[in-house]
Formats: sequence, C-alpha cells, structure tokens
Amino acid sequence: MRYVKWVVILLFWTLVAAFLHYTLPQHDIARITDTYEKRIDPGSNHWFWSKADSGESTAVTGRDVFFIQTRLNNDKVMVYRNEDTGWSWPPYFKFDTSNLQAEAADLRSTAAAPQWVAIKHYGWRNEFLSIYPNAISLKPVDGPDARIIPWMNIILLTLLVAFCWAVYVRWRRFREARIDPVLDEMGDNLDDAGGWLKGLFKRSR
Repeated sequence: MRYVKWVVILLFWTLVAAFLHYTLPQHDIARITDTYEKRIDPGSNHWFWSKADSGESTAVTGRDVFFIQTRLNNDKVMVYRNEDTGWSWPPYFKFDTSNLQAEAADLRSTAAAPQWVAIKHYGWRNEFLSIYPNAISLKPVDGPDARIIPWMNIILLTLLVAFCWAVYVRWRRFREARIDPVLDEMGDNLDDAGGWLKGLFKRSR
C-alpha cells in the first residue's frame, strides 16, 4: 500500500505541474517570419483550442484562426495560434486578436535584418496532435539574448506554495487533534478485545 500511496501522490503532482505549465504564461524570444489565417475544424484536440464564445457563434465548430510563424533565438521554428480567450479558461481575457495579428505582421523581419520580439503565450506545441501555443502579447526587444523575468509566475507560484503549506499545516493539526486519538483509542479497544478473547479461549480449554 505504501507504493500505491506514493504512485498516487506522484501522479497527482505530475498532473498539477502539467496543468500549471500549460496555463501559466511563458515568454519566447523570436523573430516573426510570417502571419497567416487558416480554416480550423477542431476534432479530438478541441480541448487545446479556444472556445468560440467571444463575439462568435457557438453553433459553428469550424472557424478561421490567425497564426504567427516565427524562428526562435535558438534557430528552431515555432508557430503560434492567435485566438481570443474571452471569458473562458485560462483567464487571460484576451479580446484583441485582430490587433495582435496586425502587430505581428508589422514586426515581421528577415534573417539579414532581424527584429527580435518577446512573445508572451501559454500552451504547448505538438506536431503530432496539431496543437499550438496561444500568443497573448508581443513586445519588441533589443536582441535574441533579452531576458524576461516572469514576475506573474513567481507571484502566483509563491501564493500557491503558501496556500498548500497552510492547508497541510492545518490538516496535520486537525489529524493530530481529532483523528489520531480516535485511531489510537480504536487500537486500544481492539487490543483489549483481543486480550479478552485470548483469556476466554484459555479458560475454555
């Protein structure tokens, strides 16, 4: 049972880490090479696309989605989708997709004359599942080595750790004050019952 317990704990925290990694904002330093629009009909991967609830008809599954093609500072290619998040999860309340696409088009550059951009986004890129991170904002930077300090992530993770620690401390105190005494009493009662049965068995012989 000890191994099962640790497997469950490990699985739980792995899911929490994956959820946070997908949801929390990240920053990439990249050079925008092109922008385009493509018709998308989400299928089994619909969980990784935004919901059509920000000024669009929710009855239509297919829709046009903006994309931003880039080349990262490590020379790898990265493609971002550009969708409104609206009022749904994650709570970025993004409604300026068209404006962001116009900014991306204006920031396009070539390898000969690069314009480096800090791209704030959330989500993952997976070619097999055809999923793309969602660009949230763009900010021109001086070069490919520009450093972005994720203050929001630091604050949110600090608050999350503090909350989990507070819950753990209160649960431990509650267990020591209420649950452990009951379990100890039950154990003593079982010991007494076992001793009584043992004595009764000896007398009957």
